Amino acid sequence: MEIRPITPRYAVSPQITVEDVPAIVDAGFVKVICNRPNTEVPVDMQSDAIGQAVRAAGLEYEVLELTHQTMTPENVTRQRDLAENCTGPVLAYCASGTRCSVVWALGQCDRMSTDDILEATTKAGYALENLRPTLDQIRGSTD
Repeated sequence: MEIRPITPRYAVSPQITVEDVPAIVDAGFVKVICNRPNTEVPVDMQSDAIGQAVRAAGLEYEVLELTHQTMTPENVTRQRDLAENCTGPVLAYCASGTRCSVVWALGQCDRMSTDDILEATTKAGYALENLRPTLDQIRGSTD
């Protein structure tokens, strides 16, 4: 498991397993968000199996399956709400962590500059410069 912090309260990771849950607990996360559709993974890595282990460890677990087609403004808002409506740090995961980074970036346009958003994702290992025009467009509509 590779946890990549974007902010002190929001980190992303490639696919996690049931065996990773103790390390997630030890890292201080209070919620895990699954952004990976079940159709992409074998049964033992699907959201039901991971969610059961996460909840058994005392953490919150949410599922918001994201694909290119479902990266809608509504789902961006939902992800931000899921990440912010808890008492501590959140770990979001997908195949590589990229979707979790993109949905976070899209949800910050009314709070951060495009440069600051891209700097945060780049520091976490996700080069999202190709997202700049979209971020700028969203930022322009929130001014």
